[in-house]
Amino acid sequence: MTAASAVAAAAPGAAGPVYTGHVLDAHCHIASTHFIPEGFYEGLCRNVAVRLAATGVRKSLLELMEMYLRMSQDHQGDTLVSEMDEAGIQQAVLLLPDFTQVMQSQLTIAEMWAEHHEILKRHAGRFFVFGGVDPRWGADGLALLERGITEYGFKGLKLYPPCGYSPSDRSLYPFYELCQAHGLPVLMHIGPTSPSLSFQFSHPYLVDQAALDFPDVNFILAHGAVHHVQDCAALCAYRPNVYLDISAFLGSQHPGGWQAGLAELFKLNLNHKILFGTDWPVFRYSGGHKKVMDLFLAADGPLAGVSRGQRSWLMSGNARRLLGVD
Repeated sequence: MTAASAVAAAAPGAAGPVYTGHVLDAHCHIASTHFIPEGFYEGLCRNVAVRLAATGVRKSLLELMEMYLRMSQDHQGDTLVSEMDEAGIQQAVLLLPDFTQVMQSQLTIAEMWAEHHEILKRHAGRFFVFGGVDPRWGADGLALLERGITEYGFKGLKLYPPCGYSPSDRSLYPFYELCQAHGLPVLMHIGPTSPSLSFQFSHPYLVDQAALDFPDVNFILAHGAVHHVQDCAALCAYRPNVYLDISAFLGSQHPGGWQAGLAELFKLNLNHKILFGTDWPVFRYSGGHKKVMDLFLAADGPLAGVSRGQRSWLMSGNARRLLGVD
């Protein structure tokens, strides 16, 4: 998740969408306080309060917290599925970050994994899950990952380095070995996040050693079209097993706006390495999935200069290939 796009807005083009095929949102979260701790929201809301104040809007931290927490009660994913249906999104990857080593959480990480398993069963065929685990859980974390793969049917590992570890830390290597054995990808947050956390380990180049040591494990840089874009693109260009997703793209700091930034990214001959993603529920606070899809697929949007075949790669093909699904 990133706070950068919480108040972003834009206007869609007037013509119809440039893509009407299968859409797989490769970066979503369940909007639930069961999985995202209040401490994360507090940091996010502090940034939002400062940004709103600059526009003359005064909202207290308490007011913003109440709004965010009220909109974070979709514990079983029903609201998410409804918004996906409205927006024409057929499937999504649910990412479950593990904040339990650094923030007080309502559930244990094992309980969160079990609840995501129930969500998979409740909405059969709609979701894939990447389970998050902090490497400091050691053998217990490794056992949880194995259970998620073999019993729950999870499709990848989610890492959140701002919780205090490098993605190339040797403590993660047993987790990568397990992903390698099962042919599963690893997705990790890169760039800034809630100011409740450190940004020390959030640079994409920190994954380089792990990507070198595990050439058969595919690593996905989350928010790679928003933070450290040139470095993410360089890693994707020269490391065969490094990919990026464009989640939170409305928060891009590109001087020409997010559309121009994505258009430039799509011209780098990397479209076989880029995954579409929204970072829901972030955009829920500025219009929701339908608005995001209308913006992204507009005739004058960032896909306008992309060939028809490569649009299919971006919108679902690349993600499905990494997930190993037809």
